[in-house]
Amino acid sequence: MIWETIKMAVHSLKSNKLRTLLSMLGIIIGVGAVIAVISIGAGSQQEVTSSIAEMGSNLINIRPGTSRGRFGRFSKAAQNVFTMELAEAIVDYCPSVIRIAPRNETSGHFVFAGNNYLATLTGTTTDFLVINKYRPEHGKFFNNYDLTHANNVIVLGSDLAKELFAGLDPVGRKITFLYNQHSLVFNIIGVMEEKERGISGDLNGSAYIPITTYLQVISNSRYINSFLAQAASSEVAGAAVEEIKYLLTKYVKDGEEFNLFSQDQLLQTITEISGTMTLMLSGIAAISLLVGGIGIMNIMLVSVTERTREVGIRKALGAKKKHILTQFLIEALTMSCTGGILGIIFGEICAYVTALLGNWPFVISPLSILLAFSFSLTVGVFFGIYPAVKAAKLDPVIALSYE
Repeated sequence: MIWETIKMAVHSLKSNKLRTLLSMLGIIIGVGAVIAVISIGAGSQQEVTSSIAEMGSNLINIRPGTSRGRFGRFSKAAQNVFTMELAEAIVDYCPSVIRIAPRNETSGHFVFAGNNYLATLTGTTTDFLVINKYRPEHGKFFNNYDLTHANNVIVLGSDLAKELFAGLDPVGRKITFLYNQHSLVFNIIGVMEEKERGISGDLNGSAYIPITTYLQVISNSRYINSFLAQAASSEVAGAAVEEIKYLLTKYVKDGEEFNLFSQDQLLQTITEISGTMTLMLSGIAAISLLVGGIGIMNIMLVSVTERTREVGIRKALGAKKKHILTQFLIEALTMSCTGGILGIIFGEICAYVTALLGNWPFVISPLSILLAFSFSLTVGVFFGIYPAVKAAKLDPVIALSYE
């Protein structure tokens, strides 16, 4: 009986192909949109997270906090303990931290052969390269000897080198740095590779000198602006953050006067935001499934009206209410099921094309297909019940006399 009923449902739907297709269109678009949105969200999220993970999810940025003082002024008491000694203490007393790099920065104009370019001068150590997986493309980076003797050497970022030395090899030349009405001349010993933006910001537009040189000739102080720490692995990054917090609280005496931000936190934040956006867009796309269900119900009601005499004949021949109910319910399910299958194909095509254009991984979740298809079947049953019940309740005498 079930197989016979399915054949009758298919025959009935095929007799009005255009009307059936238009009825299924809402289901097709709804299922396709849900699958495409979830796939696009997962693919773009995977692309972003993999890019950040390549830069290291075990990096921790440490900065002195800023607290409000009296009369609207700001107090930066925490900065007074941000020294090279603190960096050594963090490595010594935080077992999850394997290395740390101090970083002081200032802006100024770099001048060469009459051309000038506004960029950032960064004072740091050799650990800065290891932490950021950053390498010189030409020449070399300064070494421990340069740090010990505070040598007047500089390494240029790729963008800075392109702006001032287009077509020339900067290594071995001198460059002038102008800041706060002061002028300093550095010997260029290397040019860095091009690097994507990460937790350390834009590295390509900066120049790098030994932190000792920076403290002696630029800031004339012993204080560090920030530290970049590296945990032993991404698994212990959270533990490293807690260890550093505990140590700094001992040094600073106030936990609000320093800020810690790990790349692992950035990954978590991006994942949460991406998941929320995908869920919201999927909910909006699912509305079209409801619209499609209303379309199915509308067509089924029309079908019941058109086939009233057929229902009367079937009842006169012995068909029971459950047979009529099953017949029209299976027709509604056939439409929603077919629409769901076509919607899955449509959604995968849209997701694949978008992934190609966006240059991110093509990701299809079996769970999203199952949920979208199940929802389309549920919509078919929900909106098909009323027309089916209406057909089953038809009086055979009235149905046979219906014109």
